[in-house]
Amino acid sequence: MCGISGLFDTQGMRHFERTMATRINNIQSHRGPDEDGIHLEAGLALGHRRLTVIDLSTGQQPLFNGDGSVGVVFNGEIYNFQTLRTELQALGYPFRTRSDTEVIVHAWSAWGPACVHRLRGMFAFALWDRAQQTLFLARDRLGVKPLHYAWLPDGSFIFGSELKVLTAHPGFRRDIDPLAVEDYFSFGYVPDPRCIYRNAHKLPAAHTLTLKRGLAGLPAPQPYWDVRFSNDNPISLPDAEAELRDRVQEAVRLRLVADVPLGAFLSGGVDSSAVVATMAGLSDAPVHTCAIGFDDPLFNESAFAQQVADRYQTDHRLEIVKSDDFDLIDTLAWLHDEPFADSSALPTYRVCQMARKHVTVALSGDGGDESLGGYRRYRMHLGEEGVRHRLPHSVRRPVFGMLGRVYPKADWAPRMLRAKTTFQAMAMDTVQAYHHTMSKLRTEARERLFSPGFKRSLGGYSAVDVFRIHAATAQTDDPLALIQYLDYKTWLVGDINTKVDRASMAHALEVREPLMDHELVEWLATLPSSLKIQGGEGKYVFKKAFEPLLPHDVLYRPKMGFSVPLASWLRGPLAQRMQESVLSPRMLASGYFDTATLQSLVQQHLRGQYDHSTTLWMLIMFDAFLRQAGQPAA
Repeated sequence: MCGISGLFDTQGMRHFERTMATRINNIQSHRGPDEDGIHLEAGLALGHRRLTVIDLSTGQQPLFNGDGSVGVVFNGEIYNFQTLRTELQALGYPFRTRSDTEVIVHAWSAWGPACVHRLRGMFAFALWDRAQQTLFLARDRLGVKPLHYAWLPDGSFIFGSELKVLTAHPGFRRDIDPLAVEDYFSFGYVPDPRCIYRNAHKLPAAHTLTLKRGLAGLPAPQPYWDVRFSNDNPISLPDAEAELRDRVQEAVRLRLVADVPLGAFLSGGVDSSAVVATMAGLSDAPVHTCAIGFDDPLFNESAFAQQVADRYQTDHRLEIVKSDDFDLIDTLAWLHDEPFADSSALPTYRVCQMARKHVTVALSGDGGDESLGGYRRYRMHLGEEGVRHRLPHSVRRPVFGMLGRVYPKADWAPRMLRAKTTFQAMAMDTVQAYHHTMSKLRTEARERLFSPGFKRSLGGYSAVDVFRIHAATAQTDDPLALIQYLDYKTWLVGDINTKVDRASMAHALEVREPLMDHELVEWLATLPSSLKIQGGEGKYVFKKAFEPLLPHDVLYRPKMGFSVPLASWLRGPLAQRMQESVLSPRMLASGYFDTATLQSLVQQHLRGQYDHSTTLWMLIMFDAFLRQAGQPAA
């Protein structure tokens, strides 16, 4: 696991200074503290920070082939590298290292841009072909590893694993994109391919970008893979259970190759428990497992993790985090480089910090909810869809629209009485309704929050457009498959993978996600949705498959999630920080917000009238970003 960086002159052969290449590379030294490497030639600079996981003695990067004509900087792991190595050796390509990195340079020589189709893993890499004067960038299918890029005012191209690589260059302009601000206050993150800065981009998952020296114009990223939901697999439930176990076992086995200590996160949830159970079946030695608990019992599921640890006699480590563990706000703002409001980034950071004391590689259960229908919101959406299909929009819009307007916002009430959001969603079309569900701050709330001037700068843009663009390529009429697809394109990449990548890389920890194996994802997309959600039970086939391997309480208890007590923090120990952030001169002068709304949010929350904790946390993290970025104005 590593960090990559580079500069490329698309039109000429200017020489980049070593000091500049080193500067932008070392800004992400936390991603690879073991080694660093810089390669310079006319018109090109490649940088690499290395965390050694496979082939500790060789495999340094940038890595070139034997004649020096093809080189690469690479972040990630190619899990099928041994199979590819054998195939490439049979084609006559000599190997000088035992690393998975060398497979990439020879795969390019053998198959060109199509090499990405042969790679099974998590990756972001930049490959230089000197003979073709071509720089080729690629990102893995599910966006586990990040890759950012921009064109600088002088015409050169810059890229890096983290956005801070770009901002470390003095030529990079930090003009904030108003559309990204709208996206952030809807989703809680800035979804791909947009960045918070107007001139920066994220290479989307499952895309490549090819730059050839001398060609005019700015090339566009090209997709090379997509998940297609056929939902037409005629397999029986018993056969699906057996095949699912086998496929998870294969995905886990591929991720057990490492020359350093390896373990797993064990939250006590279904997905991480299934991964640990599978690891235990593949290992003669006890699995190293890591968990954190909270001193607040409402947020603590460590007892369920202990059940799994006891069953498989793992080498289990547990640390208890205090319920007032919120001193990472500025750290997280620096790590993410742009606003990021998922408060579970706090415990994720802590579990990575703890895990790194014992292992260098950890397997996680991320991705299971998206592929198998595990979220409660999926079941609620299917219920709403049933009504939407029975009643035409011409009826739903006025009736439910009126109910949504008049029904009170009842955050304090039992969940069954909080009907306002449901009524609002019933008046919408499918894509708009799911965006309504996924929005941290819904459309009408953003309207109140933003200043008139900022709303004009949006030019009519709304964050729902992100979903509409992806929905147009989903190629499915299945209501569950559609929202799974939307989550693959947005939530999984922009929130889950970003959160885990930044938290793990902050501690030079490599995290591997077997439930995001693309071949497993492709197979799951063939299963009927009725095998994923059945009788109100999410992840139905997954839970049935692992009943022989896991305790019933772990499989069938209510989903807790990796959450923190935000509402009480913001009325208690974080109240002063909240007021200082939300009402700071920096925020009030930024031009983004309506001052009266900011003041009302703070006072209503402090008085206990409403729970505005999600909105206030988003504002706190936005203020932390502005402070880190060093520019308050819109």
